[in-house]
Amino acid sequence: MSDAAITPSGHDRAGPSFWEGLKTNRNFLGFWFMLPAAAFLVLFLVYPLGLGVWLSFTDSKIGNPGDFIGLENYEWIIGDAKFQLAVFNTLFYTFVASVVKFAVGLYLAILLNNHLPFKAMIRAVVLIPFIVPTVLSAIAFWWIFDPQFSVISWALRKWGWISGNIDFLGDPWNARISVIFANVWRGVPFIAITLLAGLQTVSPSLYEAATLDGASKWQMFRYVTYPILTPIIAVVMTFSVLFTFTDFQLIKVLTNGGPAGTTELMATMSYNTAILGGRIGEGAAISTAMIPFLLGAIMISWFGLQKRKWQQGSDND
Repeated sequence: MSDAAITPSGHDRAGPSFWEGLKTNRNFLGFWFMLPAAAFLVLFLVYPLGLGVWLSFTDSKIGNPGDFIGLENYEWIIGDAKFQLAVFNTLFYTFVASVVKFAVGLYLAILLNNHLPFKAMIRAVVLIPFIVPTVLSAIAFWWIFDPQFSVISWALRKWGWISGNIDFLGDPWNARISVIFANVWRGVPFIAITLLAGLQTVSPSLYEAATLDGASKWQMFRYVTYPILTPIIAVVMTFSVLFTFTDFQLIKVLTNGGPAGTTELMATMSYNTAILGGRIGEGAAISTAMIPFLLGAIMISWFGLQKRKWQQGSDND
């Protein structure tokens, strides 16, 4: 018997074509809505990433497409002392800045969650560092840390705490601490406001029950606030680590990797090698070497969320 249906009038009724079914099927509705965003991601993220990985296996230079050379660029960067220093600087910069940003951001979130006078105005002020463009922030800090006209050195001299100006950006460790301070100033608002939004979802009845049970402030935070905030903390810290690890503008404007490469990050070294130095292949290899670190940060967050199984609402493992 034919697969086509027979109408009462005796005519064959063919089923809908594949494309007609695709356009009307509800299961594919999400696909059609996601298609523009997927095309955008492929064009501006996937293709540049793939091109960068390919260039890292070539000896490409500006004006010269180069030839395939395999792992030679990676062998060079692994043995390069400047690259090793850039890796150390990036990991140190990311770890210290992320920890300090989380601690200060969590404190501000808890503080702003309380009943304070002018709380709305304080929230707006807290957001200012995050709103100001990174380049303008870097230029402002460049003046603040200036070896001759630093307002910090001026104030400390007036108070009699120091006898001469502090060389903020000329001393290796002073420069590292200075750029970390600038990054913390910029990143704290993002963490504070996000955690504040999470705190406002905590039901007051949970704190009332904990108070009736005689829980202290620390116990309420440890056993009520922190468990509820854990998924939000995992997400916000993942973004914080990614943004800090790939930081470029702040370092480029404030120190340009100096002094003597002690604030050079992998992102700035990649730019200086590929764009300023003209060695596209080597610069692409440095950028590609950042991918395992970024994937590691993402996987730590993902496995942490899976272990707690917050998505399913089940108990911790």
